[in-house]
Amino acid sequence: MNDSGAKRKRCVRSWFEHRQWQAFPFQRAAWRAWRQQRSGLLHADTGTGKTLAMGFGAWQTLTPTPLCVLWVTPMRALAADAVTTLQTAFDELADLAPASARWQVGLRTGDTAGRECARQDRKPPHLLVTTPESLAVLMARADSAQRFTQLAAVVVDEWHELLGEKRGVLLQLALARLRRWRPMLIVWGMSATLGDLEEARVALLPTAVGDGLVIRGKVPKTMRIETLLPERLERFPWAGHMGLRMLPQVVETLEAAGSALVFTNTRNQAEIWYQALLEARPDWAGLMALHHGSIAPAARAFVERGLKSGSLKLVVCTSSLDLGVDFLPVEQVLQVGSAKGVARLIQRAGRSGHAPGRASQITLVPTHSLEILEAAALRQAVAAGHIESRCSPREPLDVLVQHLVSVGLSGGFRADEMLLEVRTTHAYRHLTDADWQWCLDFIRQGGRALTAYPQFQRCAPDDEGVWRVIDRRIAQRHRMNIGTIASDAEVMVRFGPTPPGQRLGSVEERFVARLKVGERFWFAGRLLEFVRLRDMTCWVRRARGSRASTPRWEGGRMPLSTTLAAALRVQLDAAAHGRWSGREMRAIRPLLELQARVSLIPREHQLLVESLHSREGAWLFVHAFAGRSANLGLAHLFAWRAAAVEKDSIGIAVNDYGFALLSAIGRDWSSVVPIMLGDEDRPVSQEVLASLNAAELARRRFRPIAQIAGLVAGAVPGGRKSARQVQASAGLYFDVFRRHDPGNGLLSQSEREVLADELEIRRLTDALSRLQRSELACKTLTDCSPLAFPLYVERLRERLTNESLVERVRRMTARLEELADA
Repeated sequence: MNDSGAKRKRCVRSWFEHRQWQAFPFQRAAWRAWRQQRSGLLHADTGTGKTLAMGFGAWQTLTPTPLCVLWVTPMRALAADAVTTLQTAFDELADLAPASARWQVGLRTGDTAGRECARQDRKPPHLLVTTPESLAVLMARADSAQRFTQLAAVVVDEWHELLGEKRGVLLQLALARLRRWRPMLIVWGMSATLGDLEEARVALLPTAVGDGLVIRGKVPKTMRIETLLPERLERFPWAGHMGLRMLPQVVETLEAAGSALVFTNTRNQAEIWYQALLEARPDWAGLMALHHGSIAPAARAFVERGLKSGSLKLVVCTSSLDLGVDFLPVEQVLQVGSAKGVARLIQRAGRSGHAPGRASQITLVPTHSLEILEAAALRQAVAAGHIESRCSPREPLDVLVQHLVSVGLSGGFRADEMLLEVRTTHAYRHLTDADWQWCLDFIRQGGRALTAYPQFQRCAPDDEGVWRVIDRRIAQRHRMNIGTIASDAEVMVRFGPTPPGQRLGSVEERFVARLKVGERFWFAGRLLEFVRLRDMTCWVRRARGSRASTPRWEGGRMPLSTTLAAALRVQLDAAAHGRWSGREMRAIRPLLELQARVSLIPREHQLLVESLHSREGAWLFVHAFAGRSANLGLAHLFAWRAAAVEKDSIGIAVNDYGFALLSAIGRDWSSVVPIMLGDEDRPVSQEVLASLNAAELARRRFRPIAQIAGLVAGAVPGGRKSARQVQASAGLYFDVFRRHDPGNGLLSQSEREVLADELEIRRLTDALSRLQRSELACKTLTDCSPLAFPLYVERLRERLTNESLVERVRRMTARLEELADA
């Protein structure tokens, strides 16, 4: 180590001593690795100092030159927080070493103003905090290679959040390009919730497998998990209500906390709980705020500053505040509804006590009785250290096509060299020559079916064999659509009816399209009245009253994770053996004892199948405990096999715990169940596709693939296309390809993604194999059992409005409770 390095090391030690802190062993190990110019993966608990481990490693090792460090984060809130944390620490270090150069930290995300972007272009910061999408945009510029000539290191924060998504694949491709430009590039990933560290390491550091370090931060961290239990337990639970019956207990818990975050799983749920809490405690107005991804950036930033300063007592939020944001004042975290996964629970719990030596505390608020059982399972899984694994998607051609066009904009590429570069990534290590050639053909002429249309001729080799984009219009449209988040078109919400008006955020177009003039809805914590929709802007005015609708966003349902489903089966097995350990299990004991009385509690090695005859027909309830996505595939597969035995019109209902089949002909299910289960030697992928409307599923899946691949564009110069326009365009291409280009790579990708993502075919196959090995327990019911009741309600939901459904369910539960007590 040279004299400068030794001085910086002493400065870091002085910085810790000034705070009467002591660096953890994992932080010192990270700094040694930085000084040795090694890459790696840091895995340590939330709030133990991962940011300082990486930030101080760079500060001790590197000379601050323009854009020498990239800091990539998955979320904008996390990016803004990283800037504040790093800049403050660097400034304090510079004060301890006056002769050292001061580091400048910059921020570049989709929220960054154009004026700030231009300033950064003229004078780049030393460390730039950004997102995968903003990095991809930077790398699609003609001067990108020159821009990164002094880049020495890349730090990827919350790597687990990107690993299993196409966003992570886009980042893998970007890293491969940066390594080509800067062969000695240092790359580090950070996470607190990874189940498979080796998979995460290899995906991030595919060319440094033998040298990539894994540093584990073993810092004692206390996590307290509590559950708010209802005064009266539902013995016939059903999902769908928001759990507002727990509001008084939630308010009481929040009153005892100095500051708190209330996490919900969906944005509309956050809006509803915010209003409910404000109505219950109007004196909290000004001390309480709402935070989710559709709220305007300025409003989100205001909330984040309020949390940091302690001026806000309470924030109701979604996953927008899941990750890494350093909110020291937060004492308490509440989770409304099940977290649905162990990693998500740990991540959210870590928002409280977000500092070394502080305990994290999370209180679970069940919205129906079976979520009490999930709470017990979560507690057991956390204690056992069981965390979900994430795997990188394999060879998504849409992402590769987008990346190739971006590289064509940034100086071009030679096909043979580019193929070698792409294959260095974990996601494309097995990319075939045929798929590579298809990608080249697609960006050159749109594939076999679109050769005659010049707008699809995006990239082509020049006389020297370098593939480039030469059309400025194509270049502009491509840069506007870079990224892998292909959501429905969003409509900006502004106060009006005439511009200019304050921007409140954005909602999905499909929600606004159903509104009538004068109709009211809750958004961003305000009651608004719809005025008009024009040019992708929803003009609103303030409204009075209390009754209103709430926007619904897509992607709200989180399936039960495999890890949590396994823990759930363990808890049921304990109950079946008469073991009721923990408050949650003792609370849910009446429900499960009733289940045992009218049917049975399934043990870990059992598959419980219940049949019931009603006015609607013959019901079969299969309690697979495999998660919603896998249960959906299993339900269609079982229905398909049953119909092959005897023609029937079979209805389906699905939840996280199982699925129900409803036969219109009133068949005897007992003789068909073994046939529906099949045997382990029978391949299921094609049967699953055949049992569903596979073409329609693939068509729906094709829209985001077509957007990512640049076949259709959501954003165009001068505005945005509506969701209906994008879907219609994608559907047209889908039909053209199926008829005239059946070998199109995007078509086959849509089928693969239907199986892998929507139906989770690997998880479905594993679940089916487990069910086939299980002891089959068939029970005939005279009325719904507690486990069957939620599935019965799911089926009713398809035929009834919300109001009539609630009344029907109330009558049914009252009748079932009378029968159970008789």
